[in-house]
Amino acid sequence: MTPQSLMLNFLGLYVLGRDIAVYSGSVIDVFGRVDVSEEAVRSTLTRMASRGLLAKHRNGRKVYFGLTPRATDVLQDGERRIWQRGAVNRDWDGTWTLVGFSLPEGRRGERHDLRSQLQWAGFGPVQNGLWIAPGAHDVTSVVADLGLTEHVTVFTAQHAKPTEAVDLASRAFDTAAIAARYEEFLEKWRKPDESLPDDLARQLVLHGDWLDLVRQDPHLPAELLARDWPAIEAEKLFQRLATRYAQTATPLAAAAIESIEV
Repeated sequence: MTPQSLMLNFLGLYVLGRDIAVYSGSVIDVFGRVDVSEEAVRSTLTRMASRGLLAKHRNGRKVYFGLTPRATDVLQDGERRIWQRGAVNRDWDGTWTLVGFSLPEGRRGERHDLRSQLQWAGFGPVQNGLWIAPGAHDVTSVVADLGLTEHVTVFTAQHAKPTEAVDLASRAFDTAAIAARYEEFLEKWRKPDESLPDDLARQLVLHGDWLDLVRQDPHLPAELLARDWPAIEAEKLFQRLATRYAQTATPLAAAAIESIEV
């Protein structure tokens, strides 16, 4: 897990919605618990500030970091994916969102960026230049931000014979790889890592692992997946541990984190 991934989880847990900025020294202290060096923390904070994700505040000789509106949007999206959307899609109405695009070879970089953004939004490639995702997805902002509105066609549809929904899902998404990631999560967290110094460290790593999972998961409909789909058990385990650590890690965080109101 990258320092930035851990940082986003830390900010989501202890800064989001609080109108505070946290002292860089206390962030270094917290991240030392998960073996992230002071240099890596300072570099991550600086890089995130330069990208408009964090705002610097000075109080005397100390530097504090608070959230920008852009960071708040990113963190709220993560919060929704964790607590509202769920790991399994049980509300699919049978429709698919389709995105078709064609870009000349000279615009290879833009094509790569579009594919990356579509994958982030839960799409998979069903064939060359055609990506799909189950349910309704608004990709207006993705396409507009990349300046590709004129090169992209978006519509919703339902599959028809001889095409089967299960076949579409298996063609567009590597379900075996998705399942394997959930199995790895279960293997790791059925017995939490005792090498970490305390529950604050375990909380940060747990949330980081889970958010990484759900952000890579296209949220496929349950009816298209195996009955023993490992995301179901993994989500229950995450929620149980997250609830436990919310109680045990919060006092540790309160003692370690120095903040100011902004």
